[in-house]
Amino acid sequence: MLKYLATLLLSVLFLAETRATELYIGTATADITPPLPVALMGQFHLRIARQAETPISASVLVLENREGNRVLETSIMVSCDLVYISAGIRDRVREKVKKRLPALDVSKIVLNATHTHTAPVLEDETDDVSFLYNIPKEGVTSVSSYKEMFSDKVSDAIVKAWNGRTAGSVTWGLERAAIAYNRRAVYADGTTVMYGNTNQPGFRSLEGYEDQDINTLFFWNKQKKLIALAISVACPAQEVEHRSFLNADYWHPTREALRKKYGADLCILGWIGAAGDQSPHPMYRKKAEERMRVLGKFDRMEDIAGRINRAVERTYEVVKNEGVSEVQLVHKAVKLDLPRRIITPGEYEDSKKVVAEADAEIKADARKKDQLYAKMTWFGDVVKRFEYQKTNPAPTYETEVHVIRIGDIVICTNQFELFTDFGIRIQARSKALQTFVVQLAGPGTYLATEKAVAGGGYSAVCQSNMVSPEGGQVLVDRTLNIIDDLWK
Repeated sequence: MLKYLATLLLSVLFLAETRATELYIGTATADITPPLPVALMGQFHLRIARQAETPISASVLVLENREGNRVLETSIMVSCDLVYISAGIRDRVREKVKKRLPALDVSKIVLNATHTHTAPVLEDETDDVSFLYNIPKEGVTSVSSYKEMFSDKVSDAIVKAWNGRTAGSVTWGLERAAIAYNRRAVYADGTTVMYGNTNQPGFRSLEGYEDQDINTLFFWNKQKKLIALAISVACPAQEVEHRSFLNADYWHPTREALRKKYGADLCILGWIGAAGDQSPHPMYRKKAEERMRVLGKFDRMEDIAGRINRAVERTYEVVKNEGVSEVQLVHKAVKLDLPRRIITPGEYEDSKKVVAEADAEIKADARKKDQLYAKMTWFGDVVKRFEYQKTNPAPTYETEVHVIRIGDIVICTNQFELFTDFGIRIQARSKALQTFVVQLAGPGTYLATEKAVAGGGYSAVCQSNMVSPEGGQVLVDRTLNIIDDLWK
């Protein structure tokens, strides 16, 4: 009887905490542009940026549910113009915020990256990572100093947004716009190549789906002024990924145009949907697209931003009168253990060979270290993983996920470059009216499907994947279990 009453009491308390109540919103934006020169992340060779083509920024959105003066739930989301979010960066931000806002549950601070390949390097030899660059010790901004600057500026912005929260409203919607291409080309012999040539007799198909939905959240203050947008695009921000300049990629012109239309102080969070196998680079009909750009006198970046903005503007016109000021807000932060990808003896031997050859080349010509060091450490991590398996034959990988219900919609995050098929599995089975899948909310490694691993190629080889395809399905199922619980 006592057990029954305790269960009933917990159920009543849960319902009280999750019913629709007044929404409070806070926003802030931080300039996270580093002092130049700075080493850039996103390619296998070292690049030093001596110019910034655009600033890079972090956008903060604070949500809080209240009943009177009692806080029921809090969620803090930060979108960053970075390649990914390292665990060290995330933890440092949380620690700094905790010192200034000790009552805040900082586990509900979520940082995500837009995956621009023209952003600063986030990790060095002091971090336990598998991918390192030969960064000069002098003459460039150090990784450690950038991490400190970033965490200071982002924690300041979070505190500012928290202190500035006011009553407001929210609504959501979606529109379609073709931004992404599946970048993995499949051939008649069963092999798959990222950015493979499609103009050859052996080409058979692109490997998987493309998710062309633009999902948008709109936030207003009490005076009905639009104060924030969260826009989810299932395409990484890497249109200018090969440049040696600091650049926020397509999110910069996207934000500039939206602020021109809706207000200069509009806070815009860029979310990348499940897009580990996607890219903004065309895989076919390239000449036809190039002709249109030449005739229209616009570049590819402007084209991408224009498509996103038109989708957001059309959505806004449909939903602008549906702002809801009392909503359910529930934020679940959960740690999952996912099955790691097992390294085979053949993969181990091949990786040892690559490491030895790269090491020999560097010893013979030290100038090659800038080109080969990242590759050597990348393959070297496979060797370490194989040795670890000898005493841990069923290794797992701990990852942090967040599931956030806002009224009828849900946001679910993961740390990976998650292949689009996994994201579609979540969206198709979700009980929410609209489901936002946000990747790269943590250290980014590719999480490939069974089909992709069978085809091979970069992004689906063991060096690219910490977690197995089976682990990807566990991530899907566990995320859906959490979503299900929020709709009971």
